Amino acid sequence: MTPFTPDLLECLAAIVEEGGFERAAKRLSITQSAVSQRLHSLETQAGTVLIVRGRPLRATPAGRILLRHAMQMRLLHTDLEVDLRKLSPGTAGSARNQERISIAVNADSIATWALPTFDGLVRDGLPLEIIADDQDFTQDWLREGQVLGCVTTLAQALRGCKVVPLGAMEYVAVATPQTLQKYCPTGVSPQCVRQIPFIAFNRKDDLQTEFVRRAFRVKQINLRQCFVPSSEGQVRAVLAGWGASVVPELLVRPLLETGQLVNLAPASALPVNLYWHCWNLDSPLLDELTRAITAAAGSALATAADPHPKTD
Repeated sequence: MTPFTPDLLECLAAIVEEGGFERAAKRLSITQSAVSQRLHSLETQAGTVLIVRGRPLRATPAGRILLRHAMQMRLLHTDLEVDLRKLSPGTAGSARNQERISIAVNADSIATWALPTFDGLVRDGLPLEIIADDQDFTQDWLREGQVLGCVTTLAQALRGCKVVPLGAMEYVAVATPQTLQKYCPTGVSPQCVRQIPFIAFNRKDDLQTEFVRRAFRVKQINLRQCFVPSSEGQVRAVLAGWGASVVPELLVRPLLETGQLVNLAPASALPVNLYWHCWNLDSPLLDELTRAITAAAGSALATAADPHPKTD
């Protein structure tokens, strides 16, 4: 089989990451026709279609395999530059912009503890791309070969990957005193909670329903919900009086301490275990990322909860 050259693999990665041929061409500084020709050459070498040309554009199973290989090539290039920089500081060129190192992190971790983890790496020139998604779905990005690691709630490692437990993110239900007085004037109860609008991250976010079900011991509940796709945005919506929301305690701790927000169920924090998944490769960069993420999570997160708690 003819070797898959880095330029062809990077072209495939650019098409998938940018979501189209035109944007891939701009990123690679080549014409759209050249992007099509490179993809055609790669598909000819692979003997199969690599991209489903639809909306949204997506990689085929064979395309995902080659996409993963492209990500591994980026990792090798970055490791090489780091090693050269250590030997001769200032002599190694920085990684090309298109050879970004991508990881998927849940939005709540980005909003609380995760970003400082990467300070040193980014200052050293790492072309980092953080992809935000719901914590139950960040692993999909790793499965698809589009990132080299992810923070997720899923404990089972994918084939060829390793997993490291990080701890538990504790979630609380909060509202303003005014919202609480409006919907629960005589105190919080399962009946009044059904009337409170809840602000969720997006339609994939089931934390609101899960929290209410556990905290108020109800088996079936259909919450009134609106959606704000930002952890900080959810808190701002709560402060604006839109309703209540289930958010990380780390994110709202100062607001609870000052009384701007009220905890609807103080005895019912919901712990959500988080895990770091990454490719099981011998890579100094991956090792450094794993060490940094594990250390930061160990300082910020609670002890991991029982993944199979007893419920009534």
